[in-house]
Amino acid sequence: MNALIVYESGFGNTAKIAQAIGEGLTTKLGSTGHVEVRAVADVEAVHMANVDMLVVGSATRGFRAMPVTKALLKGLSAKGLNNVKVAAFDTRFTEEKIRTSGWLLNTMVKLFGYAAKPIAAALVKKGGVLAATPVGFYVDDIEGPLLAGEETRAAEWASQLVSGPVPA
Repeated sequence: MNALIVYESGFGNTAKIAQAIGEGLTTKLGSTGHVEVRAVADVEAVHMANVDMLVVGSATRGFRAMPVTKALLKGLSAKGLNNVKVAAFDTRFTEEKIRTSGWLLNTMVKLFGYAAKPIAAALVKKGGVLAATPVGFYVDDIEGPLLAGEETRAAEWASQLVSGPVPA
């Protein structure tokens, strides 16, 4: 299996999660696969060719994926991911931090959510087969750091990707 993990990171936290996912997939696949982790700005069409799994992640900014990630998703051809396993992740605040940050942030999150779910929907719209439920990994503040254990959780999540797809 050839897997590509693509990420956009504002402060390095999403990059760390992407690397952990890559390590988790590499461990799970062993010698039967090739896993590549790339910043979204460095992804070209050649990197997407012959991919069996595409994992896309972004820091959550303004309750959405970051701009270059959105542009990548928009630029994929209509059925460019036919039969490709896909998954999405983001980095975000914990539910506790949202809850204690006041009514405005709480309301905005309830209305608009986070980046992972819209990323997953865009990947499926382009023909991808969802391999896992979209997931968020937690940061302590806007610039981080990641909460303790999040990289381990990302590597564990990666092993679920090989088992997918998720029931519709």
